[in-house]
Amino acid sequence: MRAFIYASIILATAGSAAFAQSAAEKSGVNSVMGVAPKTQDFVTEATSSDMFEIESSKLAVERSDDKTKTFAQQMLTDHQKTSDELKGLVTGGKVQATIPTAMSSAHQSMLDDLKKLQGDDFTKQYHSDQENVHEDAVDLFKRYGEEGENAELKAWAAKTRPALEHHLQMAEDLNE
Repeated sequence: MRAFIYASIILATAGSAAFAQSAAEKSGVNSVMGVAPKTQDFVTEATSSDMFEIESSKLAVERSDDKTKTFAQQMLTDHQKTSDELKGLVTGGKVQATIPTAMSSAHQSMLDDLKKLQGDDFTKQYHSDQENVHEDAVDLFKRYGEEGENAELKAWAAKTRPALEHHLQMAEDLNE
């Protein structure tokens, strides 16, 4: 497995540096290796994750039980806040990156699948999705918060991570 990862890194770095970093982040190689994402990759992933959290939680507020609705409302509030803060860092010129206008194809696919469900099937899938996306978000924010290249964004990622860790714990509790 390690040989495959190292081979993937070598092949990825054979192209342009920007593409290699994005490919490594997108494929999960950076996560496995514990490498911080480039600033644009972080902004893209964090924004997409927030978009998914907001849109999936809107559905949960409409379709789920009271316990899940309470969790979903918290996700709406908290992820709109992080989304606004990240946009403020970029539009304020502290972070040189572009905010995506749509979520990643992976997040969009998850949302599309969720939209097809109702009742217990919806609730179970929403709970599972929340645990998965929060595991990914904690990992992303940890890597950037520890070794990110932009000081302002690095500090924000480190400050935001504990809330994401709390969300992950809440999502794990929902899945019990």
